[in-house]
Amino acid sequence: MTTAPQLDSVSARCPIAILGSGVWGSALGALAKTKGQEVRIWSRRGTLTLDAAVAGTKVVVVAIAMTGIQEVADRLQSAALPPNTILVSATKGLDAATGKTPSQIWKSAFPDHPVVVLSGPNLSIEIGQGLPTATVVASEDGAAAQVVQQIFSSESFRVYTNADRLGTELGGTLKNVMAIAVGVCDGLHLGQNARAALITRALPEMIRVGVRMGAEVETFYGLSGLGDLLATCTSPLSRNYQVGYQLAQGTPLETVLSHLQGTAEGVNTTHVLIELAAEKQIAVPITQQVHRLLEGEITPREAVEALMERQLKPESPAL
Repeated sequence: MTTAPQLDSVSARCPIAILGSGVWGSALGALAKTKGQEVRIWSRRGTLTLDAAVAGTKVVVVAIAMTGIQEVADRLQSAALPPNTILVSATKGLDAATGKTPSQIWKSAFPDHPVVVLSGPNLSIEIGQGLPTATVVASEDGAAAQVVQQIFSSESFRVYTNADRLGTELGGTLKNVMAIAVGVCDGLHLGQNARAALITRALPEMIRVGVRMGAEVETFYGLSGLGDLLATCTSPLSRNYQVGYQLAQGTPLETVLSHLQGTAEGVNTTHVLIELAAEKQIAVPITQQVHRLLEGEITPREAVEALMERQLKPESPAL
């Protein structure tokens, strides 16, 4: 495996490429600039070519929608990507065709490059306002994770590291489905008790899926699991929360999605997760009702009632 760059080798003279010029990509670019890094931001609609964006870089941060990951990975394979470049995945989702996570796609396309996942309770708008938060950068390559930690850490953005790349990624991915469910709960004005109960039951559902896919249980109790779940399920700034909330208000899904500023990855993730859960025989009751709601099979209130009418059982918080 190619060795990651040394910490002192990633300096302001070494440009960092940000793929994706949306709110999230722009926020990450701004964070890097505060550390004196030269930042190149690439987008499909921009004038900077992909080759020019990554030429001479030691870190490439990918902050594009899930639907574009495979295409950009294919294009990047023919670009002039330096051999020791670290690939940082900041996308939350599952590939509709393969069920893979973004970092799994990157690792498959670039097996000799370090791949790092960046995920946490990171609402882009708040980061852009300079409000404090924390995140996780995860990789089996500890040196690469430390390089990314150094680039983005600041007084308002605290960065932790861990070695569970898949768990860190799945925490940020699966909570988007749960945020849709909580948005429905709030949109129906069911109260704080109902919201708390739903979020609490969402966590073990995420853990069941994550563990069956190879993630570590402990990761889901950290910033990229519970932390991101709380942030996304309690803030109207979350696009996925807004999907559920507006569906509960009677707005058609197509209308909701067309008015969002960005992509609500939880919609696609729900559909892919239902297939994975069926294949691996994983119980995902919340996801199941969100899926039925998105498919137009039930109303928001019927989705909540279906969850409340489930068979009585012991709590088993971790299962």
